[in-house]
Amino acid sequence: MKQYTVAVLGATGAVGQEMIKVLQERNFPVGKLIPLASARSTGKKLKFRGEDVTIQEARDEAFQGVDIVLGAAENDIAKKFAPAIVKACAVFVDNSSAFRLDPKVPLIVPEVNPEDVAWHSGIISNPNCSTIITLTAVNALNSIAPIRTMTASTYQAVSGAGAGGPVELMEEVEALREGRTYEPKVFSHQIAYNLIPQIGGEQFEGYTSEEMKMQNEGRKIMHLPELKVTCTCVRVPVVRSHSISVSCHFDVPVTVAQVREVIAKAPGCRLVDDLASKQYPMPLDTSNQDIVFVGRIRPDLTDDHGVCLWCCGDQVRKGAATNAIQIAELLVK
Repeated sequence: MKQYTVAVLGATGAVGQEMIKVLQERNFPVGKLIPLASARSTGKKLKFRGEDVTIQEARDEAFQGVDIVLGAAENDIAKKFAPAIVKACAVFVDNSSAFRLDPKVPLIVPEVNPEDVAWHSGIISNPNCSTIITLTAVNALNSIAPIRTMTASTYQAVSGAGAGGPVELMEEVEALREGRTYEPKVFSHQIAYNLIPQIGGEQFEGYTSEEMKMQNEGRKIMHLPELKVTCTCVRVPVVRSHSISVSCHFDVPVTVAQVREVIAKAPGCRLVDDLASKQYPMPLDTSNQDIVFVGRIRPDLTDDHGVCLWCCGDQVRKGAATNAIQIAELLVK
């Protein structure tokens, strides 16, 4: 099997580290791994397949001879290095939001639109974490009838804000237990024992940037340009794995039995839907793995053409790192 030179841009961050872990787990044909980070991390070591690999400084020259670049850095870094990556004839699978809505850049969830990989021009975007989890859960419903509208509420874990999110949650819990004050640094308010109904800044009519991603990215990924989505994104005091409550609406009646049947067969999904036995998707069950659990399937009592469901998935893995590796696997095929 052909071996590939793979660079990870942002290798020291939570998603970058998870990408390296998933490359090993899925036996991706890496002939050489090049971890890239800022100058302050240059020279440090990390483990890959039991051996030490030296972190290099991210600069234009670092992409020469690279086949695939997995991006786990912020928008400004992705935009800075994208021209050099493309010039080096590598393919940039980017986890930032920098290129997601660029009409020249495919936006891929491999279980939904793998065919879109074929028209890339050097850059492929990884969607938003909640978008990936939600669309993996609901895309199969389009085989019954096209989804016309969705109403979604996300319950997003603190690790979605980076490595500092879980640390802040734990430190706040400890401080409150001891009666000490704690000044939030990662989040705008105390997250321990609290919910924060804002992720991202205001973008459109009171909706945040995070909330608009579900509609704008969903349209592109599912090839539903008229899709309308109302979304509320909430940060919750859960360490890992995002949860989403979503109702989908169609032009024709859709039954719960139909929905259960297609989701049970849908790639990347596991049907966990037995209310009587208290079986439903939960963050603790979906963390540190790559399947999206789907349950609480029921009719929408406000719309005869609607159905409601609840899904959970690991936002660091399927919502970011694993989805990027799956895209790379499509490339090498």
